Amino acid sequence: MFGFGAMIDKLKRNPKRIVLTEGTDPRILEAASRLLASNFLKPVLLGNEEKILKAAEDAGYNIRGAEIIEPKKYEKLDEMAHEFYELRKSKGVTLEKAQTTMLEYNYFGTMLVKMGFADCLLGGATYSTADTVRPALQIIKTKPGNSIVSSCFILVRPSATGENEVLAMADCAININPSEDELVEICGETVNCAKLFGVDPKVAFLSYSTLHSGHGESVDKMRNAAEKARAAYPDIPIEGELQFDTAVSPRVARQKAPDSTVAGYANTFIFPDINAGNIGYKIAQRVGNFEAYGPILLGLNAQVNDLSRGCNGTEVYSMAIITAALV
Repeated sequence: MFGFGAMIDKLKRNPKRIVLTEGTDPRILEAASRLLASNFLKPVLLGNEEKILKAAEDAGYNIRGAEIIEPKKYEKLDEMAHEFYELRKSKGVTLEKAQTTMLEYNYFGTMLVKMGFADCLLGGATYSTADTVRPALQIIKTKPGNSIVSSCFILVRPSATGENEVLAMADCAININPSEDELVEICGETVNCAKLFGVDPKVAFLSYSTLHSGHGESVDKMRNAAEKARAAYPDIPIEGELQFDTAVSPRVARQKAPDSTVAGYANTFIFPDINAGNIGYKIAQRVGNFEAYGPILLGLNAQVNDLSRGCNGTEVYSMAIITAALV
């Protein structure tokens, strides 16, 4: 499995506890059974213990030794509700509302991470990205200096040389139409994430235009964002605006951007909006035969990650390792 050896070694040296919010889902149970067979990452399953054990038995997964927490029976539930109340009372949340909210698995799991009862969280196999991000924003909040939460996908494909081709793409899941300054922040977070996967980032700010060949508001946004990103991260090779073929094809780059050191060799892609990003990574995944890992959420004070509702058990297992290794 791509690049997971180093991550697993890291976790063996310092094992983590990861909250899996959908404890009865067969894909979650498959991943949990694999994790429990190892010694580097402990899954914490949320839900009714009887229902989880029955679901595991019905699906044929051994989760013996799993930690299972049902929010309404948790001994520290009142403490968690008071913590949420203190965080959100300025927004009109009452203590009664906080107590009710803490019974929701996504909020409860996020508070486990906030209060240090767990190290990280993975959810979203059965609910939307917004239902993962909202509790994280309300409870964990963004890192100092960050104004937004963003995301990236890591895409991996074996090459003819036997080595993996690894790309980073952002933002494909969170920000609908990021501003120039938000794109700069997305670029910085994506570069840092890409490095963790062994990528030496060469960043292309993508557009339907290459270096003034086209005109329009979106073109200006990507050109300006690329210029700001170069100023913010002077040690990172960054180019923009670039069309995708110019970004990845040396032959096209020689014609359209002959003076660029990034064009033709880009491996980290910043999209103008979520439409382009989401379509782009799914084309790479489904037509280009890349394995897609993500969305990896960036910019939070603690590591919370989202699953695609179309994920399988292997993808849950992989994302659990990635999530814990990023702590």
